[in-house]
Amino acid sequence: MPLEATRDDITDLLVKVALMESRIVVLHTYAGPGPVVLNIAQYLGMMGTVYVWIATNWLSTILDTNSPLDSNAMDDFQGVITLHMYAPDSELKRKFVSRWSNLAGRKIANGSFGLSTYGLYAYDTVWLLAHAIDAFFNQGGIISFSNDSRLSELHGGSLNLDAMSIFDGGNLLLNSILQVNMTDRDFIYSAFEVINVIGTGFRRIGYWSNYSGLSVLPPEMLYTKPPNRSSANQRLYSVIWPGQTTQRPRGWVFPNNGRQLKIGVPNRVSYREFVSQVEGTEMFKGYCIDVFTAALNLLPYVVPCKLIPFGDGSNNPSSTEFVHLITTGISTIDKKIVYDAAVGDITIITNRTRIVDFTQPYVESGLVVVAKVRRLNSNVTAIFFLIVGAVVWILEHRINDEFRGPPKKQVVTILCYTASLTSILTVQQLSSSIKGIETLISSKDPIGYQQGSYAQNYLVEELGIHESRLFPLNTPEDYAEALKDGPQGGGVAAVVDERAYVDLFLSTRCEFSIVGQEFTKAEWGFAFPHDSPLAIDMSTAILKLSENGDLQRIHDKWLMSSACTSQSTTFEVDRLQLKSFWGLFAICGFACLLAFLVYLIMMVRQFSRNYSDDVESSGSSSGSKRIQTFLTFVDEKELDVKNRSKRRQMEKASNRSVGEDESTNGSKKRYTESCSSKSLDKGEEA
Repeated sequence: MPLEATRDDITDLLVKVALMESRIVVLHTYAGPGPVVLNIAQYLGMMGTVYVWIATNWLSTILDTNSPLDSNAMDDFQGVITLHMYAPDSELKRKFVSRWSNLAGRKIANGSFGLSTYGLYAYDTVWLLAHAIDAFFNQGGIISFSNDSRLSELHGGSLNLDAMSIFDGGNLLLNSILQVNMTDRDFIYSAFEVINVIGTGFRRIGYWSNYSGLSVLPPEMLYTKPPNRSSANQRLYSVIWPGQTTQRPRGWVFPNNGRQLKIGVPNRVSYREFVSQVEGTEMFKGYCIDVFTAALNLLPYVVPCKLIPFGDGSNNPSSTEFVHLITTGISTIDKKIVYDAAVGDITIITNRTRIVDFTQPYVESGLVVVAKVRRLNSNVTAIFFLIVGAVVWILEHRINDEFRGPPKKQVVTILCYTASLTSILTVQQLSSSIKGIETLISSKDPIGYQQGSYAQNYLVEELGIHESRLFPLNTPEDYAEALKDGPQGGGVAAVVDERAYVDLFLSTRCEFSIVGQEFTKAEWGFAFPHDSPLAIDMSTAILKLSENGDLQRIHDKWLMSSACTSQSTTFEVDRLQLKSFWGLFAICGFACLLAFLVYLIMMVRQFSRNYSDDVESSGSSSGSKRIQTFLTFVDEKELDVKNRSKRRQMEKASNRSVGEDESTNGSKKRYTESCSSKSLDKGEEA
């Protein structure tokens, strides 16, 4: 800032600064125009919360020499950070400052003149020269000058260097200067105090030195330790920024000069649900675009941007080449496009993080294997549980009212019981000769991958699969055709692609399925240049979208699964099959058979004990009649059979007691008649 600059010049310059992106202003000028600059900045509204003002030590000099300043001047300095030359505290310094204050207070009528570090330097310089000249004269030195013949050659120049003379005692004076003891006065530490102007004064928030950078420890302590310039060690005390806030300003805004950010968007051929250009317009739509737009709307500032397609529209573009354009601006497709950011289905992988910074991920998408499958419907479990259901009905029929009633009700009960058990273990299974990525690695079959995906490099570089086995595919239709043809028909044995694309592919194609497990973990994010503050703010916005549920709602809008993916199918390699439970089925079957045989034997014994007399008394000995009677007996409730058995036992007991009474009475009658007969016989004899 030149000394002769007017207020209009300063105003024009500050207006240009206000139109720029940066809000961090370093003001390096003289003590004269410096306060004028800050006063105009205050008038233009440039001392608000979004700005950071750093002044060189001209401001600390004003604060030292003119303190206390009037309130209007201090208002212009509020929140400014400045540097103050560091002078270690000592007894000599305190005494000199005290003497200076007393002297300045008496000599200056309109107030004291403060002492800055420049005053300390000047005083020490004069003190040094005084002691050196005294030592010079004590050693016999004299003041004399002589002409230098070399300077006479410069005669006639505008600087008149030929008029200069050389001090004859220069070497002696130099030695005298070097021998002066400055131990208590020397500024041995090249350092500055970092001060923050607040209120009617300022406070120290730390130190800066070439030795250790920023620190809250004084330099004399740091010089006793090894230098440490690590980022963790670079710190200051809290700052009160312009606008009276302790919240650290962002330090930048989008400039008001009309420039828009060029946001690159992949011009995809397939899976356009994620991102696609609206035909005939410059607009884009899709899941990724909606997420980007929603995140932009959450930022506390407006981001002027324009979406520009990347790709030739015939093949899916390479995401790695895409992110290279953010830093280099060199493309094999279009040499003249340079992007400020990249938005779309961009996978975050290691080699790309060396090129750009990514935002918080918004999609999880690892690599999986897709293969053609055949469906296996197992009916063995249904037949088995139908048998089990029948056995349970037989065992429960006589004692459980739920298994009794009209024949229709009993049949429904058996079928419901069987269906509930069958639904637990019966599942439609999918079978394929490809069991996962391990099968592909060990085989020689061709493998498909999506054009432009990082899957190709991963399969070749990480898994060691020869590149000749890999075939690029562009669209879901290419996937389906290649998988249906198979290796024998010129197609592929399987396709390796990211989970997000595969889920969309399988949503309408039930003859294919994911086989094996997801063998990599990857995520999608938006790409920005290294150290871009916009990447941090966008990450925060994406987190908010996830927390408030908007991210899921956008996903459901574009990527909702269809009926095909919701079917209760499973791949056989990932699920226990029927043969896995053969031992359990055998035990269960044997237990059912044993229970049925024991139950049958008990029924036969009970029938023989209760119904054999009835059958014999009826005089019917035909086998069909006995079987019919037996089935009727089995169909009866257990409680009725027991009650009837008790009644029969009571009837038999009653009959036996009546028979015994009749027999006893007959015996008594016969005995009486016998006794009477014997008496008559004896009378006749007499």
